Amino acid sequence: MKSLLNIKKGVYSNVIAFVWNILLVYIVYAICRIEFIAENWHTFKDTLFKNDWTDLVKGSLLFDTSAILYTNSLYALLMLMPLPYAHCQGWRSVAKWVFIVVNTICVAANVMDSVYFQYTGRRTTMSVFSEFSNEGNLGSIFFTEFIHHWYLVLFVVLIACILYFVYANPQSRIVLNRRRRYLAFYLITGCYLLAYIPLTICGMRGGATTAVRPITISNANQYVNHPQEAAVILNTPFSLIRTLNKTPFTVPEYMTQEEMDQLYSPIHNANSKETKETKTNVVVLIIESFGREYIGAYNKLLEDGNYKGYTPFIDSLYQHCLSFDYTFANGRKSIDGMPSILSSIPMFVEPFFLTPASLNNVSGIAGELGKIGYQSAFFHGAENGSMGFQAFARATGFQKYYGRTEFNEDPRFNGDKDFDGTWAIWDEPFLQYYATKMSEMEEPFMTALFTASSHHPYTVPEEYKTIFPDEGDNPIHKCVRYTDMALKKFFETAKKQPWYEHTLFVLTSDHTNISDHAEYQTALGLYGSPILFFDPSGRLKAERRHSIAQQIDIMPTVLSFVGYPNPYIAFGNDLLTTPNQQTWAVNYNNGIYQYVEGDYVLMFDGTNIKALYNYKKDWMLTQNLQAEETKKTAYMEKRVKAIIQSYMGRMNKNGLSMHK
Repeated sequence: MKSLLNIKKGVYSNVIAFVWNILLVYIVYAICRIEFIAENWHTFKDTLFKNDWTDLVKGSLLFDTSAILYTNSLYALLMLMPLPYAHCQGWRSVAKWVFIVVNTICVAANVMDSVYFQYTGRRTTMSVFSEFSNEGNLGSIFFTEFIHHWYLVLFVVLIACILYFVYANPQSRIVLNRRRRYLAFYLITGCYLLAYIPLTICGMRGGATTAVRPITISNANQYVNHPQEAAVILNTPFSLIRTLNKTPFTVPEYMTQEEMDQLYSPIHNANSKETKETKTNVVVLIIESFGREYIGAYNKLLEDGNYKGYTPFIDSLYQHCLSFDYTFANGRKSIDGMPSILSSIPMFVEPFFLTPASLNNVSGIAGELGKIGYQSAFFHGAENGSMGFQAFARATGFQKYYGRTEFNEDPRFNGDKDFDGTWAIWDEPFLQYYATKMSEMEEPFMTALFTASSHHPYTVPEEYKTIFPDEGDNPIHKCVRYTDMALKKFFETAKKQPWYEHTLFVLTSDHTNISDHAEYQTALGLYGSPILFFDPSGRLKAERRHSIAQQIDIMPTVLSFVGYPNPYIAFGNDLLTTPNQQTWAVNYNNGIYQYVEGDYVLMFDGTNIKALYNYKKDWMLTQNLQAEETKKTAYMEKRVKAIIQSYMGRMNKNGLSMHK
């Protein structure tokens, strides 16, 4: 039997047929999504249709486009190849069967996942092959499921028939017997292929702007209100492709569960002395690339005591903050910093939000405080969806998101006139927008802002180029000065607002950046980020503690300060109740776990100890004390192993939240 549609348009027939057939695949994916919802109706019936329909459709098309373009790459090449015999019947038959077989497999994957979702709560990723690699009874399991879901088998067969019979089959034959016709043929067909290549690359990546990274499964959270609904936006072919060659979290068997729990547990219980509900607002300022090195107050001994830094305002604020001598980031990228700061999830092996574990139920400051009546909002002056921040914010409980789109729509501000031309709205106007919007929120509220101006290509607004010129060979210094000034103006505005006096401000950076000093170029120094807690009411004592703090400590410390009454999951420490000598930090540096506690940092590759340094006496990490400090090495090895095992286990078992 033949296809019902035949396209006879000469040299254009292949292109017309190709476009029709790709549109057919979009329709098939939409049908599969309806089947997915129907099969899991009990999961989605109460919440799915409370989402914005525009977001649901937009998100679905975004992920479907990426999957369709990936899986139909060979078909596209067969149909658009600028060769005369690409218009022959035999070639077209091969192209048709490639189209039907590949897309039927994709349909089958989507349909099978509609059943498997009931057990996992998320779309299947490549980790499934590792998960069941040692199972010998998969054949019987599949057979049983086929029997139980016979109607889904028929569904796949029906879709395959639709692909076969509704397939647009180009019928025209191209006969080229003159040199001029050859030239015209190659020119026209070559242009089609050249036009298709950039379009398909953009479609696969999820966008074309500089702010867009290749979309990942976690970006689906941007379009829904609840993490489990991300499965509706996604499709299984995309989830498999995006996790191909991504090493899943492997749970090491260092010790028994009991031994691990004695050494370390990320479960935080409410402090009975701090459980009375307060009206303290929480403001978290995440400053792009603001390494601790740039802040003079942190570096009184640098350059023989002559170092001034580039942040006069933060230096003055520092005197009124709770601060710590040794403060570290838990990752080296913005996408690492967000989960660390706002959800107390460090980066181990891969950025958390680029892994299948990102679809777990995730705890966070906003989500936890939302349970006791806090309003929440996340602010980022870049293009909405940039860096996956919007998806992350929604997945972790932020109720609202304000990006470049919302800034441009506010008539009180200058819109895109304040766009830096590359990434985002300049820090000064966006921080003013931030202060303004918080004054419109109902208290108590929790907000977080991610700045952008201290970022490559390291420019400042035109009106500040003479005020903040280049300094030395480091181009970020002028940007640091500009953002410091913007923060000063933000606090001047905030101080006039009625919510200011009962707000806890947290200031940190997402990660470090270009370094000038050797002390900040070591394996540990590269993670030196500031962490400051500022309470205008004075309830939190302003002091510098001679101890360790890290980004993942921010969430438990904030929840402790506001008197959060419920248990929750956070991998870091509550700095308000943990004794100074017991705080610690951990990060992952190119295959090495760096565990910092007391005076020492331990280097561990997951199997073997690589080194032990007394970083306080040997900041350059030159003297390996592993052989000399055997007891300290053994103790720290057990501690870091317990942290790693707990982390990996919770990633694989959806154990990142107390409430699933």
